[in-house]
Amino acid sequence: MQTCLILIDAQESFRQRPYFTPATLPGYLAKQNALIDGCVARGIPVVRIFHVDGPKTADNAFAVESGHIQPIAGLAGFEPAATFTKSRHSALVGTGLDVWLTQHGIRRLIVSGIRTEQCCETTTRHASDLGWTVDYCLEATLTWDMQHLDGTVLPAADIMARTAAVLTQRFARICTVEQALAGAAA
Repeated sequence: MQTCLILIDAQESFRQRPYFTPATLPGYLAKQNALIDGCVARGIPVVRIFHVDGPKTADNAFAVESGHIQPIAGLAGFEPAATFTKSRHSALVGTGLDVWLTQHGIRRLIVSGIRTEQCCETTTRHASDLGWTVDYCLEATLTWDMQHLDGTVLPAADIMARTAAVLTQRFARICTVEQALAGAAA
């Protein structure tokens, strides 16, 4: 089964957000880079997705005009098989990614990137609904604490655990970097 790594929104835009905290970035980058390097070494195509939306102004970190639509610092260098920009949560909405995957005979996706519960999870659900087999590499995703409606903090670890719980055995296989790479080889 032909496999492809989908690298979602691993971009500098997030450093500009007030919720960005650098503490978890090194751990994420270590796992994300191991996944990228493993895919490249195995000849698995890596597709880069950038999120671009909002006003086209320099002060909008998700606008091209900001200069932040570029790989997040510390990300492994690689030549993407394709690059797509999206303006919705799912990388499969209005980007042409679905066409590219079909044209290249891709049947299994490895999903990774930023943010765990938003664009990575949404793309996973969408891909599963469209018939792709999805390996969701939770440890190669990143998110940050959020606030409940009452103002209490929802820790990033709880968000990640919730994402794993709602995706597993329904939309994706939750896996480690090693498991994703082994699954691609099978």
